[in-house]
Amino acid sequence: MARKFMFKGKSIEELRTLTIEEFMVLIDSRKRRALRRAGPKIKMLLEKIAHAKKMIAAGKDKTVKTQTREAVILPDWVGMKFGIHNGKEFKPILIREEMVGRRLGEFAHTTGRVLHSGPGVGATRGSKFIPLK
Repeated sequence: MARKFMFKGKSIEELRTLTIEEFMVLIDSRKRRALRRAGPKIKMLLEKIAHAKKMIAAGKDKTVKTQTREAVILPDWVGMKFGIHNGKEFKPILIREEMVGRRLGEFAHTTGRVLHSGPGVGATRGSKFIPLK
C-alpha cells in the first residue's frame, strides 16, 4: 500500500482548503516572511497561475514560465507545470505533493556538472611532445 502524503499532519486535500494565511502558519518563518512581503514579481506570477488554471480547466495543457525562483510553492499548484528559469533556459518542472512549502528555485539548478576530460595539446609542458594523429 502506498503511503499517503502528509505535510505537517495534513493531507493535500486539507491543504487545498486552507487560505494562504492558514497555510503560512504551517511553514517556517523565512518562507512565511517571503509570502507576507510578496513583491510585484510574485503578484504577477499569481496572475499567470490564475490564467493557467482557467486554461487547464478548459482542457488545454499550459506551462507557466517564470523567473521568480523565490516563490514558495502553494498546495493549489500541485499538478501544474512550471518553466523555471535557471539563468540560461526554462527548466520544465511538474509540481508534486512533496514540493509544497519549498521554493521554485530549488528544482531548477543554476549550475551544471562540470565533466573534465584530459588536458588539451599544449596545456602542460609534458603534452607539448605528444604527436598529433
